[in-house]
Amino acid sequence: MPAPMLRCAFLSLAPPPWPPPACPRRSAHPWRDNIRGMDEVVIPILRVADARVAAAWYARLGFTTESEHRFAPGLPAFVTVARDSVRLFLSEHMGDARPDTLIYLRLRDVDAIAVEFGAQAEDAPWAREIELRDPDGNRLRIGTPHA
Repeated sequence: MPAPMLRCAFLSLAPPPWPPPACPRRSAHPWRDNIRGMDEVVIPILRVADARVAAAWYARLGFTTESEHRFAPGLPAFVTVARDSVRLFLSEHMGDARPDTLIYLRLRDVDAIAVEFGAQAEDAPWAREIELRDPDGNRLRIGTPHA
């Protein structure tokens, strides 16, 4: 007797019925949608020479180190830093990102960040902003939207 097929199985020899009636959420790509309920986000990757130095600099912006990965001791690091729901990847890997990258961070407290870095915040029509450069030359434009 053949084994019964699971309706929401991701790997199957026979195609499941479409749309799968037992699946709680329908996706245009169910074979790729294997993490149900995951938020979709964009996480910029910034090229850094020394991930620990960079993570310490980003700590001044309120980021904490969430993870660090190396394939083996002595190989380049790949670090995740987070501030609330904002994440950045800091990579020592050649080719992961270009130097002198510009990212925009919309944060709640641009004036406090300006004080921390000795920068002068300026008003633009869309937000109060500053622009900083990290130790590797990546540019960060940081803004707090007007109320």
